[in-house]
Amino acid sequence: MVTLVQTLTDHTDDVNCCAFSSAYLASCSLDKTIRLYLLKDFSELPFSPLKGHSYGVHSCCFSSCGRFLASSSTDGMTVLWNPQFGEKLATLKQPSESPVRVCKFSHDSNYLISGAADGTVALWDVRLKKLRRTGAVEDGSVIACDFSPGGNHFVTGSTSGELTVWDCQMKCLLNLKTAHDLGVTCCEFSTQPITGGINSGSQCFLLASCGQDNKINLWILSPEDATGCELRMRCSLNRHTAPVLSCCFSPDGQILVSGSVDKSIIIWNPTSGAVLYILTQHKRYVTACAFARNLPLIATGSMDKTVNIWRIGSENNSGNDLLGKFRCAVQHWSEDEVCYWLSVEELQELVVVFKSNNIDGQELLNLTKENLENDLKVDGYSYEREAIESWINTKKRTSPMTNKPLESSLITPNRTLKMAIDRWIEAQQVVKMPANQGCN
Repeated sequence: MVTLVQTLTDHTDDVNCCAFSSAYLASCSLDKTIRLYLLKDFSELPFSPLKGHSYGVHSCCFSSCGRFLASSSTDGMTVLWNPQFGEKLATLKQPSESPVRVCKFSHDSNYLISGAADGTVALWDVRLKKLRRTGAVEDGSVIACDFSPGGNHFVTGSTSGELTVWDCQMKCLLNLKTAHDLGVTCCEFSTQPITGGINSGSQCFLLASCGQDNKINLWILSPEDATGCELRMRCSLNRHTAPVLSCCFSPDGQILVSGSVDKSIIIWNPTSGAVLYILTQHKRYVTACAFARNLPLIATGSMDKTVNIWRIGSENNSGNDLLGKFRCAVQHWSEDEVCYWLSVEELQELVVVFKSNNIDGQELLNLTKENLENDLKVDGYSYEREAIESWINTKKRTSPMTNKPLESSLITPNRTLKMAIDRWIEAQQVVKMPANQGCN
C-alpha cells in the first residue's frame, strides 16, 4: 500500500529535484529557490526558501551525514549550504561558466560532482571547497551523475544518450554511447553491492538509468582492477509510455521508483522487474523522486509545482509489509559528522562525551545501552528535573539508580532523547523483501 500523506505547494514554478537527509527534505525549482522542510512534520524551516541563485535551480542533494546541502543552477554556480541554519558556505563556479544541470556528493562526502550543459564535469573537494579536476563528455549536456557506493568511480549521463564511467582522477574508464536513444535523463546506483562480476565473488554495483526512450535500464558495474571496469545491461523496464525523467533506489536496494512525462510514478521490484504500484496523482510531468534514508517515505516533484510525500506500507504496521524501516548508512561518518548529527537531534549535551571517546559512524552503530551507561558514563535513566537537579546540587556524584559514579552532571531532556532514540531504533530495523527471480 502506498499512501499520499502530504502535498507541499510552496514553489511557484516547476519542481526539478527533491532530496532527503536524516532530518530534512529539500526541493528546488525553476523559481530560483531551494526549500527545506522538517521530516517530523513537513513544516518549512524559518529561513526557507534559500535564495542564492539568480536563475532556476536544477538539482539539489545532501551529503551522506546531512552536514552539507548542494544546489546547482542555470547561473553556472553550485552552492554549498549549511542546512541546519540556511547559511551559504561556498559558491563553486563551473570552470566553463556553463549552466549546471546536476550535482551529487560522494558517499564519504569528500567530493562533489557538477555536470554542465556544455558537457563539462567538475570534481570538487568539499572540505577545501576548491576545484580538484575537470573533464568533459564528447557530446551533449551532462544531465545525470552518481558515485558508486565504493567511492572509486562515478558515472555521468548525457543528452546524447551516453553513460560514461570515470575514476576520481577524472580518467574516463568507459564510454557507452548507446545507453538510451535520444538521451539519458537520470542515473543512480543502489547502495547495496551485488555479486556477479567478471571475477568470481567480486563486488559489483547495480546502476539504474532512465531516458527519453521511455525506458529504465538496469546495469551491473563490475570493477576489473584499479584501472578498468565493465558496464553491462542486466534488463530493461518498459512500462512508462513517455520519457522517464527520474529514478531512485530505496536505501536497502529492494525497491526502485521512477517518474515520467506520462505523469505517473511507478514503484518496481528491481530484482524481478515487477511493477508494485503505479501512482497518478501529479497533474503534469513527474520530474523528481527521492527515498528517505531511514523512513518508508518517498518524495516526488512535478511540473505542477508540487512535491508529494508518500508512505509505503499499510497504516497498521508502518510499512513493514513492503519496505520496513530503513537503516541509515552511517558507517562512514567521521567523529565530526557524528557530533553534527547529535546537534541536529538537539543532543548538544552529548557532543563533548562522544567526541572525547572518539565515536565515529561505525562506533555509533555498535553502541548499546551498556556502552552508554558504563563506557560513556551516560546515566540513561529519566528523572523529574527538579529532583535530579537537587540531587546533583547536593554534590552527590553518583547515579540515583545504580550508585555508580557520574563523570558528567549534564542533564538531557527526556523528550528530545526519546525522539532521537525512536528514530535510531527505526533506522536499524531492516526488513528484507522476499527473494525473487532475476528479471529477464
